[in-house]
Amino acid sequence: MAMREIRVLPDPVLRTPCDEITTIDDRVRSLVDDLVETVDADGRAGLAANQIGVNLRAFSWNVEDEIGYVLNPRIVDLSEETQDGDEGCLSVPGLWYPTTRAWYAKVEGTDLAGAPVVVEGTGLMARCLQHESDHLDGKLYLDRLERSVRKKAMRELRERL
Repeated sequence: MAMREIRVLPDPVLRTPCDEITTIDDRVRSLVDDLVETVDADGRAGLAANQIGVNLRAFSWNVEDEIGYVLNPRIVDLSEETQDGDEGCLSVPGLWYPTTRAWYAKVEGTDLAGAPVVVEGTGLMARCLQHESDHLDGKLYLDRLERSVRKKAMRELRERL
């Protein structure tokens, strides 16, 4: 297990859709260990594999004192009810912008034994599931912002680089 460095924009790995995990081997087990250890720090709610430079579909979470992971997650249910609130990202440090997400989200995937896993939640957990799933598709929360807000965020980001 290792605490891994977080990749930040403009690293192209963050914009690259991740590959499905087809074989659970030592590399994948090590990835999960690293995801879990790296997300277990103050201020971290979730971490996708590409945020630590690995192009595989896996993420971990650390929400309300529960740490977990899922392999090959896919969102299977979102509520029509939404939540608004500022959202940030470890890969876009220091930027927080209002982002609308579903209030409830449900993800299906597998664990390291290949067994089916269902992860669901409301509020922060739902936001985390959606945010990390977006990462695995090569998307950032900035992509979900209203056009004018996104322009402001991108300008602020350019000024920081």
